[in-house]
Amino acid sequence: MDLFSIILLLVLIVSLSGVVIKMLPIQIPLPLMQILLGCILAAFGVYVKFDPELFLVLFIPPLLFADGRKTSVKDFVHNVREIVGLALVLVVITIVAVGYLLYWMLPKGIDLAATFALAAVLSPTDAVALSGIVGKGRIEKEKMEIIEGEALMNDASGLVSLKFAIAIAVGDAVFNIFDISVQFFVVAIGGLVIGVLFTWLYARILRKINKLTHNDPAIQIVLLFLLPFAAYIIAEECHCSGILAAVSAGMTVNHSGMMRNAPLTARLQSDSTWSMLTFVFNGFVFVLLGIQLPSIFNNTFAENQIDTSIEVWQLCLIVLFVFVVLMGTRFAWLWSMKHMPTMPFGTKRPLAFRAYSTRDLLISTFAGVRGAITLAGVLSITTTINGRYQLVFIATGIILISLIAAVIILPILLRGSVILDNSEQKNEILSVKGQMAEEAIISLEKMQNNLLQETSESGLDQEIIHEIGSRVIGSLRRRTGLKDLEQKALEAENLERRMRLVAIGAERTALLQMKVRNEVSEEVFEHLNTDLDIYEKMISGDA
Repeated sequence: MDLFSIILLLVLIVSLSGVVIKMLPIQIPLPLMQILLGCILAAFGVYVKFDPELFLVLFIPPLLFADGRKTSVKDFVHNVREIVGLALVLVVITIVAVGYLLYWMLPKGIDLAATFALAAVLSPTDAVALSGIVGKGRIEKEKMEIIEGEALMNDASGLVSLKFAIAIAVGDAVFNIFDISVQFFVVAIGGLVIGVLFTWLYARILRKINKLTHNDPAIQIVLLFLLPFAAYIIAEECHCSGILAAVSAGMTVNHSGMMRNAPLTARLQSDSTWSMLTFVFNGFVFVLLGIQLPSIFNNTFAENQIDTSIEVWQLCLIVLFVFVVLMGTRFAWLWSMKHMPTMPFGTKRPLAFRAYSTRDLLISTFAGVRGAITLAGVLSITTTINGRYQLVFIATGIILISLIAAVIILPILLRGSVILDNSEQKNEILSVKGQMAEEAIISLEKMQNNLLQETSESGLDQEIIHEIGSRVIGSLRRRTGLKDLEQKALEAENLERRMRLVAIGAERTALLQMKVRNEVSEEVFEHLNTDLDIYEKMISGDA
């Protein structure tokens, strides 16, 4: 089967995976279903040969960029101490502990740098896979913000550590803890700075291009899609972390004005496009894992026939033992941070972990599932490293066990917990809507007065000005009373929304009937139908 046919087949399988899990009587997390479908494809002879470097560049930048876009900078800064504790300190502890443990357990032909490389790819957690397991709103918002922030940053710290470990393993660098630490921070900070600066520059260039192309949304979306790859490549060329450049680019893009100043159609299409791309790229990684599983087992078995110092069953025991060590290390560090005195960084606010119960600590422990980034990282390990197949086998086993353990244990730990109460957010929405409406009313009243003063010159009818102004301002006044007259005001707003949606549906039906009767051209039909779609999305508020 040629490459093009395989890509089309993978896209189809990723799409069908979302349908299959909805049809099953029992809930199976999407990543596990995608791995299973990949195994089925492998059974029918489908195989994809990997180029480790290409795999890393193709999948990592857009996934980390998309995660960065969804991260609230305000919440990230608020939880920065907790995130640094988990995404940097815990990563270092994990790499040292698991690296030396694997070096002691695996055959002597595998270097310490190679085991550190494996430990580095086992460090990143996957918040997307976690959401697929527990569902939205089952873990409290404050705790989920820390888990998501950790997942974003430990992806970067783990993969940066991986690159250093690989460089040492292949002889391109020498192991020196001081030099490596200095280089790590230089490479990391350089990557962050390049990502931020490049995104701001990119946003300004994009504005110029938009003016030249008359705000063509297709061009803007394509250029935005290229941003994480460009940031990654430029940072790598500057000998900095392309991974962190992609992360910081994602976190900066919403503050650069790139999308805020874009036309409405570009903003709407961009959100839909990135949602689709994230789904496909994540799905690709897990389906590819399923396709690789048979070859991973076969290659590991073949390698062990040559090197009989360790058997496959022993590797399976190592996988179980390493998983226990990973979870134990994570729980111990969370427990330590819970009992840790107030940390520095100029604030006396205790760490959020201080309020965690033992159950909360266990939830946060098993929430650290491994997923797409771990797989992408381990498959990027060069084939010249001794014992690569054994390293890939162990990483694959950890991914599978962490997902299965989370599926079994997290629902038990979350049993009895109330799904996230949105009342606080709802009240905030009502309050903000009221303030926005008050400002809008002031602006509209000024506009109405100006139009009335200019009515003799413009020829506008004063009755029309009063009628339209009263209608729009009246609708806004209802919003100013949302917080005080919540039930009545919300009923009025919902009723208005329902009526407008019914009207849009009737207009769309009429437009379609005119098209069937050949009373409207294809171009006009598409134009008006798109306008109705955008108007419907604005009114309904659907994501």
